[in-house]
Amino acid sequence: MSKKLLAIDQGTTSSRALVFAEDGAIIGQGQHEFDQHFPSDGWVEHQPEDIWKTTKLAIDDALSQAELSADEICAAGITNQRETTVVWDRLSGEPIYPAIVWQDRRTASSCETLRELGHEPQVRALTGLLLDAYFSATKLAWILDNVDGARARAEAGELAFGTVDTFLIWRLTQGRVHATDATNASRTLLFDIHRQCWSDELLTLFNIPASLLPEVKDSAADFGSIAAEHFGHAIPICGVAGDQQAALIGQACFSPGEAKSTYGTGCFIMVNTGDVVVQSQHRLLATVAYRLAGKPCYALEGSIFIAGAVVQWLRDGLRAIPNAAASGDIALAQGGDAHGVYLVPAFTGLGAPHWDPHARGGILGLTRDNTLEDIVVAGLQAVVYQSRDLMEAIKADGISLSSLKVDGGMSNNDWLMQFLADQLAVLVRRPDVTETTALGAAILAGLGSGIFSDLTSVGQSWQEQKRFQSQMDESRRDELYQGWLQALGRIMH
Repeated sequence: MSKKLLAIDQGTTSSRALVFAEDGAIIGQGQHEFDQHFPSDGWVEHQPEDIWKTTKLAIDDALSQAELSADEICAAGITNQRETTVVWDRLSGEPIYPAIVWQDRRTASSCETLRELGHEPQVRALTGLLLDAYFSATKLAWILDNVDGARARAEAGELAFGTVDTFLIWRLTQGRVHATDATNASRTLLFDIHRQCWSDELLTLFNIPASLLPEVKDSAADFGSIAAEHFGHAIPICGVAGDQQAALIGQACFSPGEAKSTYGTGCFIMVNTGDVVVQSQHRLLATVAYRLAGKPCYALEGSIFIAGAVVQWLRDGLRAIPNAAASGDIALAQGGDAHGVYLVPAFTGLGAPHWDPHARGGILGLTRDNTLEDIVVAGLQAVVYQSRDLMEAIKADGISLSSLKVDGGMSNNDWLMQFLADQLAVLVRRPDVTETTALGAAILAGLGSGIFSDLTSVGQSWQEQKRFQSQMDESRRDELYQGWLQALGRIMH
């Protein structure tokens, strides 16, 4: 009988759980959205209790749909929105402040101050990252400095810090395990990716007490067990990775030079660089792709803050579409033409390779002839243009990609994937299983529990569902992209 694996996929807008059979087939799933909170310009928060409650509901639904009880699950894996920062009381388990989300820009000025003081070269050398509000360290420092008594309680050892994986592990194990994996640790600005440990120099720089920090484990390891009290039977937690690294694993990008691009709330292109830390000269990030048996594999990453979120805004904010799928229908009906309109979705600033926290969104090129449909098409095109920004930076760093594996909800839009192939001039490959983030977590759980022996055997099961090849004339491709670059220049700070 096929062994079953539970993948917990805690994302930016919803918590999901999927049950996988040993061959990668999905046999049950559950998903629950939760509220986004925007208390001030550029601020984004989640309620940790919403994350916890929706995660439990999603697991219940996935088990129910699979018609399985918890004792029939061999192991669980967790993948999560990265960088989002939670601090809680070690005794009660209660958060002391809402989760500050990865998109949040409230600490941009403190990052600028540190940059002006000359600290970014040291930070980049140790972490592979830039000094930016995107990452966890300044979010954590902000909580300690702005919640009454938090810093004193942290120094007394009363508080715990974690990214979302760590918070969920704590809750699922009923406070028995305070741990993260190397991929999530590598996104905090506090982790030395070369020595694979928390950095005393960075803890001093950001004024973070070491007592707050979780233990850092391999991505396939013993993270304790989901307590029997939650679902009726204990389930070992054997794998953890940040969502983009999990997608890289789910896409079987196990060799240097293999790349994937995930189109979820944001967009993240990640290239496997093997045992080499590539220090980008074009403001991309070096990060831990995964760590197995104590050996790290690294990746080069470009991060875009707004991808699927622009469709969500077109639906909920502008009310231009009734649902996400309608955006693809409109693009087809328009022949993929935005008629000169460019939408730059810098709602919370710009990520790679621009890193402009003060930029804000804009719709440019409007004339009296334009319609709401043009803006919808421009929103979809913006996701692709941002991907090309990243691809141009990757090429400038000396890495040439002949193909790109895609996943995430937006990858199911055939028109968008064709436009992506047209703009990037590479072969775009969509897998049979587009739930690659959750699949990556399941693979790690399988490795950690001994169901899978190694990555090579896992990689052989990857199957292509559809491929998209560039069909656009080069002059038209570049004409459209030059218009994007002009629009981008108008809205940058």
